[in-house]
Formats: sequence, C-alpha cells, structure tokens
Amino acid sequence: MNAVINVELDLSGLVCPLPLLKTKQALNHMQSGQVIKVLATDPGSERDFQVFAEQSGNKLLELQQLDGQFHYTLQKS
Repeated sequence: MNAVINVELDLSGLVCPLPLLKTKQALNHMQSGQVIKVLATDPGSERDFQVFAEQSGNKLLELQQLDGQFHYTLQKS
C-alpha cells in the first residue's frame, strides 16, 4: 500500500467500543480523501472496522494482523 498517511492513532490496550469511537472522532476532523492508520489490540475491532467501513462509506484500504496487533488503514469518504 502506497497511500500517504495523514493521521496515525495507537489505540493499543483499549477495548470495544473505544478503538472505533476514537477513530470516528479523528475522522470527523479530517478532510475527504485523507488517510488514517490505526493500531489496536482488541480482537473485536476487526469486525467493528469492517462493518464501520461498509456502513459509513469510508474505504478500508488495509487490514493486517501482526503479532497480536491489528493495523487498519482507512480513507475518509
């Protein structure tokens, strides 16, 4: 993935619903087309981020799990 990251959030250690809530708050301050990268450790966040992207129209560019950490890259619609 070669997208320019505009905002990075490390939400490690937070549990549902905080990773998604904090991501939504950050997206509210971003412009359309900007990209946010989120790190989370809550296993439930994987489904949350997929459903959120589908319902909100924001594009989930990347979802990876590395060493117990989830990496999400979203582009604001």
